[in-house]
Amino acid sequence: MNLKKTWTKNYGKSQIITKENSTCKNVEIDMLKFADGDTKTYIEQDKEFGILILCGKCTVYGDNFKYENIGERQTVFDGNATCVYVPRNTKFTIVAVGEVQIAVCKCPSTNDHQPRLIRPSDVVEKDMGKPGWTRHAMFILDERIEADQIYIGECFVEGGQWASFPPHKHDDSNMPTEANTEEIYYYEFEKPQGFGIQKVYTLEGDIDETYTVKTGDFIEIPRGYHPFHTAPGYKNYYLWIMAGPVRGFYMTTDPDHKWLNN
Repeated sequence: MNLKKTWTKNYGKSQIITKENSTCKNVEIDMLKFADGDTKTYIEQDKEFGILILCGKCTVYGDNFKYENIGERQTVFDGNATCVYVPRNTKFTIVAVGEVQIAVCKCPSTNDHQPRLIRPSDVVEKDMGKPGWTRHAMFILDERIEADQIYIGECFVEGGQWASFPPHKHDDSNMPTEANTEEIYYYEFEKPQGFGIQKVYTLEGDIDETYTVKTGDFIEIPRGYHPFHTAPGYKNYYLWIMAGPVRGFYMTTDPDHKWLNN
């Protein structure tokens, strides 16, 4: 089983995660790297979109909305993101304003919602964890935005720290404790030689994967526990995209490590 994929950051549209090449069935991701004026139009049936601007500026418009010159950071480490939610069966166009990098996240959708612009000032920030496993989390396209499945945020992890720790999972429908939710991680590191270690495993042992991740890498988390560690000295950024019938942080901890929450 190979849960890792890589974006080469070539110019244009790169289809990184699709239903055909992924263990996840509710999340697809295109990565865009555009020069000034480059344009991409989407019209895909029964899918909702989260357009997460990694860095640079763009304009996003459709039949009944237009968000011009949005995006406020030069790199992913320069503060909070800008994001656009586009509901199902909506034709829309992305136009680069200068050079821009964008994650186009897609999920199946059966209901109609309204387009929404999430500005950096709308992002909810939380410091999470304890010494040794602290992270600064940003909740972006979350429960405040009406949607079917898509749920997007980001994290900053200082060098030498663990994240998604103690190991947790969200693959069983057992509300209000745990929701059945797929997840994708996308990583960047502040220094080009930075790296981290991502594990994905189940108690049953049918998934037991460990990957070295660098800038441009993705890890699919169809199910199972998924702790991450960034190497000392290398600050990490990761984008997380979750998708499932219940949106939110509903998860359980690996029983062997649950004591760490005390």
